[in-house]
Amino acid sequence: MRHRVGGYKLGRNTGHRRALLRSVVTSLFKHGRVVTTPAKAKAVRPLAEKLITAARTGTLAARRNILKVLWEKDVVKRLFDEIAPRYVDRPGGYTRILKRVRGLGKNRLGDNAETCIFELVGQESEREKADKKKLEEKKKEKGKA
Repeated sequence: MRHRVGGYKLGRNTGHRRALLRSVVTSLFKHGRVVTTPAKAKAVRPLAEKLITAARTGTLAARRNILKVLWEKDVVKRLFDEIAPRYVDRPGGYTRILKRVRGLGKNRLGDNAETCIFELVGQESEREKADKKKLEEKKKEKGKA
């Protein structure tokens, strides 16, 4: 019986599943958002939340424990220096899963799987700044032409 046994198997064996979770959470911390399937996003969310909570302490022990999961030292440095300080006053809920609306280009090409956007909360302001820069550049180009 599997009473109260949690987690997602994702159709993979243990080693493959652990590697998948590590790579998705590494990409999330590296880029701020990842396009993946809803099942993978739901499986990665607890791991990402726990790593951010541990990074908020800023201790050497926390850094070493996170290095056991994330093998890229530059990503761990970014987690401690940029990401964790952003959430010091937040008691949890550092990630968000946004479903993508079905339609052209919204499903994965190979198998037509449903996809979602898995991102860190607080990325909106950075995206808005980037969008404003793009709009300003377009206006300058139109003005020159």
